[in-house]
Amino acid sequence: MSARLMFPDAPTASDVLVFAQRAAALGDGNVRLQARGGTLSLTCAPLAPQSLLESTPTVLGMRVARVDPELVCDLVVDGAALAPSDDPRALALPDSARSAPWAGVSPPRAGWSPTGDVPAATLAARAQWGIAAVAEGVPTDAGEDAVHAVRAAVWGAADDDLRGLPLGVAFAAFALGFIAGEEAAGIRTNGPWTRVSLQRGHVLTRGTVRSGLTEVRRTGASG
Repeated sequence: MSARLMFPDAPTASDVLVFAQRAAALGDGNVRLQARGGTLSLTCAPLAPQSLLESTPTVLGMRVARVDPELVCDLVVDGAALAPSDDPRALALPDSARSAPWAGVSPPRAGWSPTGDVPAATLAARAQWGIAAVAEGVPTDAGEDAVHAVRAAVWGAADDDLRGLPLGVAFAAFALGFIAGEEAAGIRTNGPWTRVSLQRGHVLTRGTVRSGLTEVRRTGASG
């Protein structure tokens, strides 16, 4: 694999770098790079469950760009480690890859069914409301576990203004810079996955799937 990503022009390289820098400040800071046939998909996880029994949904941000058609890769890197190179059309890759549990499950590539849309302004408003709710809900001098619990409760809640999607979908779109103008974001579904598409990128969410678990039933005499 080349030590750098080569794009058709400098603005594309710059856009990809901005996405990676924003992704570095969210979730675990990692970015998954998948390239084939001249297309590069960059994915990050602003939200992801930290345990099998956690109710936090997986919320991914995705941006697609044209890239060197000879590049074939699928790896996870630190978003902050992508850097400009001596060629304005290229970005330098870090020396080593990383691992990310959320990268083990990929959204489907085809078979999406349209189910409606949501105004970009609504996404922005709900994201800003959620940011304020998290700030208000975190206790003073809270530890990491307490902060995570508040974030999971706020961003994992189904939101009526977002057609029942987790509020974290709005947060991801807002934090990654996908919201601009007065467009309507298209909503599509495929199995447990939902995709919210804007001109600047996509947000995908997948509900927590607990395979192998059965409903807990009461035992003993009934009254």
